[in-house]
Amino acid sequence: MADALYGSNGFYTSGGSAGRRGDFITSPEIGPLFGAVVARFLDSEWNAAGQPVEFNVYEVGAGPGTLARSVMTADLECADALRYHAIEISDQQRESHPSGITSLKELPRGELTGVVFANELLDNLPFRLAVFDGGWREAFVVSSSSGAQEVLSSPFDPCPPMLPASAVHGARAPLVDVASAWVQDVLDRLNGVLATVDYFTPTTVGLAERPWREWLRTYRAHERGGHYLVASGEQDITTEVPIDQLPEPSVVRSQAQWLELHGLSELVEEGRRVWEEYAARPDVQALKMRSRISEAEALRDPDGLGGFLVLEWRQ
Repeated sequence: MADALYGSNGFYTSGGSAGRRGDFITSPEIGPLFGAVVARFLDSEWNAAGQPVEFNVYEVGAGPGTLARSVMTADLECADALRYHAIEISDQQRESHPSGITSLKELPRGELTGVVFANELLDNLPFRLAVFDGGWREAFVVSSSSGAQEVLSSPFDPCPPMLPASAVHGARAPLVDVASAWVQDVLDRLNGVLATVDYFTPTTVGLAERPWREWLRTYRAHERGGHYLVASGEQDITTEVPIDQLPEPSVVRSQAQWLELHGLSELVEEGRRVWEEYAARPDVQALKMRSRISEAEALRDPDGLGGFLVLEWRQ
């Protein structure tokens, strides 16, 4: 998975991305409303920290900078103090980052003071795969003349504790060691808050009991892709992230709840008022305000982005 996504010819290193011209849509690409709500969240954290002269925000997995662009153009109370760092591994995508921010390939070492924000990052960090075949075994990928093939290890000894004692033959579950280690590394260095948005699921057992193609997904050109061993480097590979394998978060909310907490309805109502005032002679700003209504519907959709979860850790 690391090679397929981040290797020399990997999906992200060779041009795969979010966006309407990319391969999938995330919340920031719906429109600027998501960024406007994130901006309110940052203002609340800045105020809670006592309005420091310098306020650091680290967006990890920033892609082409869509969220950064929306945040930086929002009406920010903390604008003068804000030091926005967009972290993106892809050289190509960093070239699209907006001016006024610091664009980095990886998180700085040392203490992280302020806010670390990651939208749909953890699901894309390379994960291991457990398969039940008379016992839980690990799936490995080997290269052969006929292409990539999957082989299974001997049964785990000991078995990872989050896996159920037994399962139906062929059941699968992700082992998100890399995501867990990433969260723990940030927490070990953090003075502030880490917020992650993703399609999380409560337990590994829950995933093991479901058909694996429901939660181990691939995407390409805005459609579901093929098997994860097919077309390496040409499609995204992603999983629902089991919360029970991560450090315990301080709070868990649905994306819809989190957006509402940070002023989504107020922003939508503001958009409605502006549109009604200028509907007879709309300008670009009025049209942007009108779009908040449809954007909010997509962001709140419980069967779509609204069903994502937001996990926060506070240090």
